[in-house]
Amino acid sequence: MPQSLTKLYAHLVFSTKNRKPWLDEPIRPRVHAYLATTIRDMDCRWVVVGGADDHVHILFDMGKKHAPAEFVEHIKRESSKFVKTLGNQYQRFYWQRGYGMFSVSPILRDDAEAYVRNQEEHHRTRSFQDEFRAMLNKYGIEFDERYVWD
Repeated sequence: MPQSLTKLYAHLVFSTKNRKPWLDEPIRPRVHAYLATTIRDMDCRWVVVGGADDHVHILFDMGKKHAPAEFVEHIKRESSKFVKTLGNQYQRFYWQRGYGMFSVSPILRDDAEAYVRNQEEHHRTRSFQDEFRAMLNKYGIEFDERYVWD
């Protein structure tokens, strides 16, 4: 086959260090936009970013050029640098070390997009920890609670 063709949707989730509410209203839209731009610049043609004050959800077409771990490392590093430029109060900003990345069927992409876009409403009644545990369980990912949070 002379071409490499892919359609790999992924749902990426990661938190701020210790789930500190760094992503307050004044900067959240800018951080989400920066994340989306960074991901598009990595040849991912479609991306949606949502989240709350302590974490982000990113739904995107993974493309074919990047391995997941290298991809996540790049966007977390670049966005962390960006957040620190938004004011002195953000100089100690960090993302958590880990992340969750989940496959999304193209058939379910619209549902996943609605979920990502509705994060602020969703987190009025559910904590990030409860949400993330539920996602891990839904995907059958075994985890040790002692090592999920930092």
